[in-house]
Amino acid sequence: MAVKTLTINNRLISARESDTLLDAAREVGVHIPTLCHLEGVSDIGACRLCLVEIAGSNKLQPACVTKVAEGMEIQTNTEKLQKYRKMIVELLFAEGNHICSVCVANGSCELQDLAVEMGMDHVSLAYQFPQRDVDLSHERFGIDHNRCVLCTRCIRVCDEIEGAHTWDMAGRGHNSRVITDLNQPWGTADSCTSCGKCLMACPTGAIFSQCSTVGEMAKERSKLEFITTARKERKWIF
Repeated sequence: MAVKTLTINNRLISARESDTLLDAAREVGVHIPTLCHLEGVSDIGACRLCLVEIAGSNKLQPACVTKVAEGMEIQTNTEKLQKYRKMIVELLFAEGNHICSVCVANGSCELQDLAVEMGMDHVSLAYQFPQRDVDLSHERFGIDHNRCVLCTRCIRVCDEIEGAHTWDMAGRGHNSRVITDLNQPWGTADSCTSCGKCLMACPTGAIFSQCSTVGEMAKERSKLEFITTARKERKWIF
């Protein structure tokens, strides 16, 4: 496999030609914030938090879906990028109804962690206060659309790892939302296997276990990467 040489934050590195900029950065210990990225499933570049600056390009590019190229010069943490990332996190808080103090994922939430990382101490944008429902029709799990950030991790993990494709996206723009089985209540979705992979994939408290209370929703996302790796390396032979 060919190797590409590039520069990240003025540091000369080498990467496989199949790597993305996010892969290459993480390989050498360079942190790039993400929200829609999840190890073990495909990337779609939805959250735009992993935007980086590439010399010679007047556009910011998402690191998770941009392949490395010979001679690239990348900056991952400029003042411009910090400003954009903070604005994106503020937009996510303003667009939904995120009240951390009463959320099951309080203390174990990737959106909350990003807000801290970006130094966000308030939301400078007008809150939208959308009217969104909570679906508790499933016997084990629930989904609170108020906390959903439309990262589509639940959709991808259900499709690519579980193979059920229970979850999908409906609507456009402000009306976008994740749905189950052609917009049926989750509890009546015949395709759902109740595996819980969507719960483990969710970065916030949007998908939760009904036995969890405030601050109890710790998720083991490494299990999803383990399953994918085990399948790829044929560690499970039936």
